[in-house]
Amino acid sequence: MKSLLSIQELDAASINALLDSAEVLKATRGPSGPKPLTGQCWALIFTKSSTRTRVSFEVGIRELGGSSMFLSSADIQLGRGEPIKDTARVLGRMVHGAIIRTFAQKDVSDFAAYSGIPTINALTDDEHPCQIFADLLTIREKIGGWDSKKIAFIGDGFSNMTRSWCWAAKYLGFKFVIASPEAYAPPAEFLQSLDAPNVTFTSDAVAAAKGAHVINTDVWISMGQEDQSEKEAHFAPYQLNDALLAHAATDHIALHCLPAYREKEITESVLEKHADTIFQQAENRLHAQKAILVKLAQ
Repeated sequence: MKSLLSIQELDAASINALLDSAEVLKATRGPSGPKPLTGQCWALIFTKSSTRTRVSFEVGIRELGGSSMFLSSADIQLGRGEPIKDTARVLGRMVHGAIIRTFAQKDVSDFAAYSGIPTINALTDDEHPCQIFADLLTIREKIGGWDSKKIAFIGDGFSNMTRSWCWAAKYLGFKFVIASPEAYAPPAEFLQSLDAPNVTFTSDAVAAAKGAHVINTDVWISMGQEDQSEKEAHFAPYQLNDALLAHAATDHIALHCLPAYREKEITESVLEKHADTIFQQAENRLHAQKAILVKLAQ
């Protein structure tokens, strides 16, 4: 694995190997930990704002012995229209790896192709692979894994999170149910290409939550969709609240990749009830991403 661009490009063995590595790195975190990035400088190229992604990657790179430079679109010529392939060919001669948080998946793929250096997708409109690894690590820690478990995603049915979850479900085999308004369902052609009978869609949030061991959600309006505020009106029945979670398995956990908008996609009471899990999930971004960096440094 030279880059991490998409969960789609992985398989069950590689997903589990990265999670195993993340568990070890988390358990042994400290000054004596591995330093495979010693002497390396990694670029963080962000055209979308970030808290958890930026901090976890900068801390992770430092703990692995490397250094990082943060480059927003305002800092480099991408913001003035330089083609991504030109930026990639320049940075590929100067830095040792790149972590990109942007809009178009093609920009991340093109950067990896033209730069020739390890490239990590830190979020695009299509996928959010690093978050999925943190979520899977949290599920391992909290309920022992996903075998024979039902995982539900309630919210936008075709967001970057749901797409990445669909591929993870295909490879790992757990039952994955998406609940969203029909207008925001995964397209039929996507589900057909996914070819995973364990991945299903329903417009009934209660049906999705029923017996679920993991209830997952995200913001209804993603970055770049701020002009689509009317979208929220469709999602009121898909809020994570006490009434909905009463249908879940007795020992269920709730996940949210943050930031959370209380009383929109999740209520204050549900978030606080599951805060230990949700903020453990946030912390696990660090450990999961360190595992990815270690793998790419090999």
